[in-house]
Amino acid sequence: MKKPLLQVNHLTKKFGGLTANHDISFQVFEQEILSVIGPNGAGKSTLFKLISSFLRTTSGEIIFDGNKISNLAPHIVARMGIVRTFQETTIFKNMTVRESVVVAHHIRAKANLFGYFLGTSTARAEEKEFARSADEILDFLQLSSLANEVASNLPQGHLRALGIAIGLASNPKILLLDEPFAGMNHDETMQMVELVRKVRDRGVTILLVEHDMAAVMRISDRIIVLNFGEKIAEGTPAEIQENEQVIEAYLGKEEDLVGLYTC
Repeated sequence: MKKPLLQVNHLTKKFGGLTANHDISFQVFEQEILSVIGPNGAGKSTLFKLISSFLRTTSGEIIFDGNKISNLAPHIVARMGIVRTFQETTIFKNMTVRESVVVAHHIRAKANLFGYFLGTSTARAEEKEFARSADEILDFLQLSSLANEVASNLPQGHLRALGIAIGLASNPKILLLDEPFAGMNHDETMQMVELVRKVRDRGVTILLVEHDMAAVMRISDRIIVLNFGEKIAEGTPAEIQENEQVIEAYLGKEEDLVGLYTC
């Protein structure tokens, strides 16, 4: 049997009297694309924050590559190989595209801050390797022509691609994508779908949260559905399309129902 790369076991998160996630369990396997969907307020973002350790769990555990990672510091989880991208790539907007990706490599740095300040041999070697790797990532994502463009000048599609480039700089085993298709037209979405597939084919497992149902149905190997903080369904796109609980959860949201049946 295929061994899971990530296991989420009976995960619960409470904020005072509010339960955002309740008893959620699922597995993620190497090089699959697993999507998490659900109506607004279903608990998707909270789940992502728990997996990436931006929030502490109330109960349950998260196992990554055989190791328990629940409640570790976020930078430790990122170094281990779980890297999250965000809806808006805001941190590096005043840098160029290439500078942004080079800087993102420093989560992998072995030299300390003083080493970089003093220009030690380790720091110089890392800077050279980070620059080489940044150029390779930009070429892979077809962003090389924009390398010297200031990030804040990028259109939405390229800004999302830059977010993925920044994520790849950390050399992730699992990349958590937060609404990678939001705000895009159909052509931009299809381009991003192909880009995410390329990243998966590179050897990176993909876990994504998304509202664009047509894109989710097209890209996903499996889908998990949350509603009111609980997992109500899990399966292939075809299975999710026919699931009565999923259909009921989306009733009244006509655009989402259309998306469920658009592949």
